[in-house]
Amino acid sequence: MATKKTTSAASKTKKAAAAGTKAGVKKVTASKTAPTEEQIRRKAEEIYHERIARGEHGTAEDDWHKAEKLLKGSKK
Repeated sequence: MATKKTTSAASKTKKAAAAGTKAGVKKVTASKTAPTEEQIRRKAEEIYHERIARGEHGTAEDDWHKAEKLLKGSKK
């Protein structure tokens, strides 16, 4: 009769802790969420003030689009 080796839950938990995870739980990376309209508005306002301080011409729409690209991480 062969004996079957079993691993206790406590043993699994200790091994998982050593590996930096919980037993039976997969690690999920958080995806970057889209910026809110309020965040875009604030960034566009910041861009506007910087642009005016440099004496550059532009529009509110340009500032808004630039803010969206910066907050979304787009490199266009």
